[in-house]
Amino acid sequence: MSAITTDERVRRWRLVLGGDESDGTGATLSAEDVGMDKSLSALYDAEQDRRRGGLGSSAPSVSRWLGDIRKYFPSSVVQVMQRDALERLDMKQMLFEPELLQSVEPNVHLVADLMALSGAMPTKTKHTARQVVGKVVDELMKKLANPTRQAVAGSLNRAVRNRRPRHREIDWNRTIKANLKNYQKEFRTVIPDALIGYGRKRSSLRDIILCVDQSGSMGTSVVYSGIFGAVLASIPAVNTRMVVFDTEVVDLTENLSDPVEILFGVQLGGGTDINRALAYCQSYVRRPNETILVLISDLFEGGNNVEMLKRMSSLTAAGVTCIALLALNDDGAPMFDHRNASAFAEMGVPSFACTPDLFPDLMAAAIGKRDMSAWAAKHEIVAAR
Repeated sequence: MSAITTDERVRRWRLVLGGDESDGTGATLSAEDVGMDKSLSALYDAEQDRRRGGLGSSAPSVSRWLGDIRKYFPSSVVQVMQRDALERLDMKQMLFEPELLQSVEPNVHLVADLMALSGAMPTKTKHTARQVVGKVVDELMKKLANPTRQAVAGSLNRAVRNRRPRHREIDWNRTIKANLKNYQKEFRTVIPDALIGYGRKRSSLRDIILCVDQSGSMGTSVVYSGIFGAVLASIPAVNTRMVVFDTEVVDLTENLSDPVEILFGVQLGGGTDINRALAYCQSYVRRPNETILVLISDLFEGGNNVEMLKRMSSLTAAGVTCIALLALNDDGAPMFDHRNASAFAEMGVPSFACTPDLFPDLMAAAIGKRDMSAWAAKHEIVAAR
């Protein structure tokens, strides 16, 4: 990699400082740099001085700005600037005009914003919003679906192997490997004295319940939960249920075949009643020892906290594998209720944040009944205590 020249370093500082008299760089910008500088000033100087550029309130000016930043900056930077425009300048009209939505760079945070505003969104915008959400969902499905299916299927196969399989149940790769010592050179074949199989396939080998907090702070976690719920539901060997909650509980299981429909069925915001949600999930526990309950929440309980802890204790005592994910996204660990996380830890329920790329392996570990605290430590995840 070539070293950055002094002129290039000064140029970058000029763009960062914004060109006020006090920037002290004395740098001269090219025509393209001037366009880039105006795009940055329209966003980051608008709060300090509304007379300097600014994005304005009209759809055409916002649309031009969206086009400019896509011209001057890479996609990752565009997404950050769009997010800053929404938060710093309250540019919610970006999400209410179909023409503007078509210009926006789709990403998980944008989907979370669309979910939060879906109830107030005009009809003319909803179709475009679904297209934007659909694009993000498709990209995430391509990235996450196969790793999840492979991890879950592999863990289930290991859980049901037996030494007396029927012909259609034989795991040929493992059987051949285990019997290489019996290779018959003259016949150029292996004569197995032990067969290794997957076992008989029941309708479902594990029951998985995703219990997802849909309060406003959990937006991106809800997006990823919907994706993983749809993927898990596509695996015949597991029975998947997805429940979202605030102060009310909504069962989205019937929509798991359509992750876009799942996300538009979520209403971000409102209070939080974890106890009520756990009570609903508990009513669907038929085989405790074969059930995995993943509670995705920051654990701030707005309902009956004492009853919530008793209910979680009851679930674990019955044999349910319970995991509390404080976040399921790439944004890092959120604010969370340390007292409830500590109480969960005493019950043997680990609480930690998880990135989407690690979630498939997490589910494989839970299916294999491995120690989840040890799993977190292996991946250098600090469990809350």
